[in-house]
Amino acid sequence: MGTAAFTTDLAVAAASLRNGGIVAYPTETFYGLGALATNPSAVARLGEAKLRPEGKPLPLVAADEQMAFGLWAVVPPEALLLARTFWPGPLTLVARAAPGLPGPVALEGKVAVRVPGSEQARELCRLAEGPLVSTSANPSGGPPPVDAGGLDPWLLARIDLVLDGGRTRGGLPSTVVEFGAGAPRLLRAGAVPWEAVAGALRSPLPSRGG
Repeated sequence: MGTAAFTTDLAVAAASLRNGGIVAYPTETFYGLGALATNPSAVARLGEAKLRPEGKPLPLVAADEQMAFGLWAVVPPEALLLARTFWPGPLTLVARAAPGLPGPVALEGKVAVRVPGSEQARELCRLAEGPLVSTSANPSGGPPPVDAGGLDPWLLARIDLVLDGGRTRGGLPSTVVEFGAGAPRLLRAGAVPWEAVAGALRSPLPSRGG
């Protein structure tokens, strides 16, 4: 079994993703493991490479608000407010999925997405022409790497490419907030404090055109 190639070229990484590849790439916190979210076979390969348990959803990143909102059946007004307050940044929002997404990214009919603070990650989504899976680039249960040199050799043997964008800042993972029938709820504490989220939710709700 071989090992993943390394590149610093975003266009090369994007081409690999468009061709169904699995790419490790930098986000604003850690290195993520990515595949095009709309490619079922690539998403399945990624889950196998990571040894991710079945039934655990794969979160996504998008280039911008428009790409992110296209993943949802309906954009909750509270989600629009939080997106415009904290994106780009480490806040993942979960809402009802639009039709047609692979099962591992739309478990129970919902999808989790953020517009990342990393300019490289946003540009990679643009060049790959779609949202990307963004689960930490480590086998399940292992420590998330903050640079390309920290990637697990076992994982490197099971992916196609590493986009080496230098060292990331590490720290806490993204905060995850879910929208459903009731009030927005915190699924995972993280880099954006819940107090800041709750404070933003007390602001007037925007309209999509505002």
